[in-house]
This record gives sequence, structure tokens and C-alpha cells, in this order.
Amino acid sequence: MLFTNILQYGGPVMWLIIFCSIVALLIILERWFHLHRAQINVGELLNGLINVLKKGNILEAISLCEETPGPVSHVLRAVILRYAQNDKDLKQAAINASLDEIPRMERRMNIIATIAYIAPMLGLLGTVLGMIDAFQIIQVKVAFINALGLSTAIWKALLTTAAGLCVAIPCNIAYNYLVSRIQTIVTEIDKASSEIIYFFTSHNISVDETKNPNGSSIKK
Repeated sequence: MLFTNILQYGGPVMWLIIFCSIVALLIILERWFHLHRAQINVGELLNGLINVLKKGNILEAISLCEETPGPVSHVLRAVILRYAQNDKDLKQAAINASLDEIPRMERRMNIIATIAYIAPMLGLLGTVLGMIDAFQIIQVKVAFINALGLSTAIWKALLTTAAGLCVAIPCNIAYNYLVSRIQTIVTEIDKASSEIIYFFTSHNISVDETKNPNGSSIKK
């Protein structure tokens, strides 16, 4: 069946379902690319940072974090900057940076969840409207009713339900997948920040008086 025929038989509710599917697809693709860019080799980044910090080169460590994309490197950068400013509350720095990064990863996820929830309901609405049309035809044309007269209403009832499910099922799968990716990155943030904080607490890293990338003074 042609797409135009589906829209014709589905009625106005089908247009709503198609609109929801387009919005969901765009958001899912955008979130997938965003999380894909955020996925890095955390172990390799930590090893590089620790090797640089053991030499006392705070600025190079900050530059390495800035050159590495993703929320993990941003949180590690916040911790290193806090240490460079002689602030010993490194755990709070990691928490504050995480509170900034996690909402960025979860942006628009609520829209995907909402579409996954309402798509079957829109399909059910289309089914109810289709059945109402069918009974109206039966009531008006009691003596002259035929299968052709009921076909449009039945098509509306069946197509909208199928379309709603076809939108809801992939949205649920995509939402759960994206949530699992976010949880993985959050776990990596926690582990990486804990390791870098442990490194700072167990090593006495000197901080030369210089300028950090933000222009503020880094003092020993």
C-alpha cells in the first residue's frame, strides 16, 4: 500500500502519529550521535593524565582534557582545575561538574519517552474514531450497507493502531538503549573522578605559578 493511501485511510490521527515519528527519529539520531562522540577510552585518558601529572605539568593535563571530547574529560578537567587552585574539596568539584554534564546527556530524552507512551494511545484513538465512523455508516445505510461502505472506517481503525505500535516499539527500544549508554558514561565519570582524586590525595603534585586556560592564576 502506498504511503499516500495510508495517510488517506488513516485520517487526521495518522498525521499526528507520523509527526510524532519524525520528531522521535530526529531526536534519537541526535542523541545517538551526541552519546557516540561522548564515548571515549577512559582508561587511556586516565593513564595519559596520570603520566603528565606525575611530572607536575598541570597545564598539559588541563589541555589534554580540553582536547578530549565527552563529559568524562570535562569532569576530570574540573577536578584538576580545583586542585590547581589549591582547593582540596575535589569530590565536590567532581559532583558539581557531573551535575552539569548529566543533564546535557539526558536532554530531550523525555520527549522520546513521551512519544513512546502516547503513540499507542493515538492509535487507539484512531481505532475508536474508525469504529464510530463504521457504526454511523451502519446506522445511516441500514438497508443498503455493503463492505465497500465500511472499508474506509475499518481501514482507519486498523491502520492507526498499527501505526501507533510501529512508532511506540522502536521508541521504547531506542529510549532504553540511550538510557543504558548514559548510565555507562555516568559510571565512567564516577570511576574516573574517583581515580584522579585518589591520585591527588596520594601524591604531592606541585603546582607552578602560571596561568591556566581560563586566565586565572595557578599558584602553588
